[in-house]
Amino acid sequence: MSNTPHNRASLLGFLLLMMLVGINLRPALSSLSPVLARIQADTGLSPTSIGALTTLPVICLGLFAPLAPWLAKRVGPERALSLALLMLAIALALRAFDAIWLLFLGTLLAGGAIGIAGSLLPALVKRELPKGADLMTGVYTMALCLGGGLGAGVSVPLANALGSWRLALGSWALIALLALIGWRWRMPHPWPADNAVATPMPKARLLKSPLAWQVTLLMGSMSSLAYIVFGWLPVLLQRRGLGEEEAGWLLAMSVMFQLVSALAAPWLARLGRDQRPALLLMLLLNGAGMMVLLLGPLEYRWPGVVLLGLGQGGCFSIALTLVVLRSGNSRLAGKLSGMAQGIGYCLAAMGPLGIGIMLDRGATLPQVCLMLGAILMLAVIFTLFAGRSRRLEFNEAGQLRTQHH
Repeated sequence: MSNTPHNRASLLGFLLLMMLVGINLRPALSSLSPVLARIQADTGLSPTSIGALTTLPVICLGLFAPLAPWLAKRVGPERALSLALLMLAIALALRAFDAIWLLFLGTLLAGGAIGIAGSLLPALVKRELPKGADLMTGVYTMALCLGGGLGAGVSVPLANALGSWRLALGSWALIALLALIGWRWRMPHPWPADNAVATPMPKARLLKSPLAWQVTLLMGSMSSLAYIVFGWLPVLLQRRGLGEEEAGWLLAMSVMFQLVSALAAPWLARLGRDQRPALLLMLLLNGAGMMVLLLGPLEYRWPGVVLLGLGQGGCFSIALTLVVLRSGNSRLAGKLSGMAQGIGYCLAAMGPLGIGIMLDRGATLPQVCLMLGAILMLAVIFTLFAGRSRRLEFNEAGQLRTQHH
């Protein structure tokens, strides 16, 4: 991409659109957990059912993410993203209605829409800015964190102002509609060229690639920790005696601190070809923050929030950056993004579900922390492999291979 004023303006416009879309990819999840106590009181759902409500969208993230490359190939990535945003707006609006089944359906569809959109964006970033895609992924991740923080922090005050947690959950559809209008208005939506089908492309058999599996399992373990925090942190903090609104704001501030590390972590990871030191540092902050919040003295809850936010923002940002760094071109980035987020999120969903089952059976906070520690150790192990300087490429024969980078 040349550095002409026109192209610079186009790039700035693309980045702003990407941030507007990114802001929409977390409130559907983070706005739910602060009002779980109200949902349970109003609907009579059991802790296991509430756990399913927080788990199902994460499963849908995984199930729908692999559809993104298929959809992009048939209608183009821009149009595919528009469809995902439309689906998200409809799904969020469904949650404003009284029927419990619509709450579950809307949450499921929201997870699916986020899975498709989240899988499309890394490939679009790699295409639009191939040389700086890892740093721009940090900007996109920062937008994700901003959306997550808004969802968590505004959820309870919004429910109080509107007099209904259902209306509070459904109101996020307006932001999704705004993103859809902006993306449809400002981004060209070309159909795929006819000769794209006629030209044979080498097949990216990622399921046979150890590197692709290492990135996927790292994404899964890190995402599991993130969605446990999104889904259960306010509930766990309320068990420690904190009020509903303060617990929601603690989650929101945790997510807001993710903004700092989400933007800074890709720069830190760029200091060397090996991303393991940066990843291990973020995992250390992540684990320390969780233990301080759930087991430490309550007067240290704010430092715990800072540590957790910095750790989780950095973890997720570098994990998404790895999708770009481990891919030789935008097509491989799209395929690897679909696999890492598809299989990874399905595995990640077991985390919030497991916490729900544990709490339903009377688990204590130290027992919950043991499970969190086990997931953290898995993330450390996968980091030692996925963080190495490697990249997926096609050789002259069109075969997928892993090369040192």
